[in-house]
Amino acid sequence: MGIPESVSYLISCVEYAPGFVYNKYTNKRKRGNYIMVKLLIGHKGSGKTKQMIDLANTQAETAEGSVIYINKNSRLMLDLTYKIRVISMEDFDEITNSDEYIGFLYGIISSDSDIETIYIDSILKHANFSFEDIPGFLKRLSSISAKYDIDFIVSLSAEKEEMIGVDFSNYEILNED
Repeated sequence: MGIPESVSYLISCVEYAPGFVYNKYTNKRKRGNYIMVKLLIGHKGSGKTKQMIDLANTQAETAEGSVIYINKNSRLMLDLTYKIRVISMEDFDEITNSDEYIGFLYGIISSDSDIETIYIDSILKHANFSFEDIPGFLKRLSSISAKYDIDFIVSLSAEKEEMIGVDFSNYEILNED
């Protein structure tokens, strides 16, 4: 039957220093019990994009690896520091569902082994995503995140109550009061 994915990840990691684990696949170390998929949630106009831009720009100043920002279009390009790789989904309109989007993320990851964080702004506006796609998509992001030691910060134009099926104990909500 095989080893569950969460267990196989733990087997691939060894204690590096107190509180840290070392991932043999990526030769990187991370703090143990570190939540690597973070969410910004709330309805349109609640300040999620501004907060995400501020987080990305701040991180880019001290990042040792790459910071990627995926947006629906290129209108935010001038708001982000030149150190951030900006990807406009307008350029990839053939990506039409969550499976193709995950494949797209794997393509980004395979082209740059030094990615620290991928910011995904307004995921519900990309690739015909719906609320029903979100729980599975977030689980898959968690798996990718754990395997490749990449943080994901995802904004969703919705309230917690609207995201049926999402186990929020597995994710950090960055803008929760």
